[in-house]
Amino acid sequence: MPIWIILIIAVSLSMDAFSLSLAYGTLNMKEKDQKALALIVGIYHFLMPLLGMFVGTIILKILPMNPDWIVFIVLFFIGCQMIIESLKEQEQVKKMSKTEMILFGLAVSIDSFSVGIGIKSMTNHYFLCACLFSITSFLFTTLGLHCGKKVHQILGKISTMIGGIVLIILGIIYLI
Repeated sequence: MPIWIILIIAVSLSMDAFSLSLAYGTLNMKEKDQKALALIVGIYHFLMPLLGMFVGTIILKILPMNPDWIVFIVLFFIGCQMIIESLKEQEQVKKMSKTEMILFGLAVSIDSFSVGIGIKSMTNHYFLCACLFSITSFLFTTLGLHCGKKVHQILGKISTMIGGIVLIILGIIYLI
């Protein structure tokens, strides 16, 4: 498989990380938390395709739950939390908990897991694919968080509410 096709897949897998981090970036997070979140997303996008390749079919047989439901639940709760945050009176820099970062990373990397299940049929360069998926998602997450922060600076608290609504809508779209 040509490298440009792998890059297209990497960009496609990173688009949800970008859009969700754009929404989450409106929370005016600390720079340290933004870097940690981007790193977590990058690590997930490295591990999930490999995990999907090796054990994905076994897990899906044992747990017949649709992964889209997991994404919906995570995005719905993060979106609701963002809306609640936007209604608070004081403006402060948001510190994202480690649990929130881990759930966020999981939510945006579920599709990498799915790609991992079928990656053997596309290429024998699994490690290269995982590395490209990781680097691309890290970069897209960083870009989304920074753009979201700029939107927050321009629009203020309303941007956080809009970001929460976007996450809920994206969660619903995953179910459709």
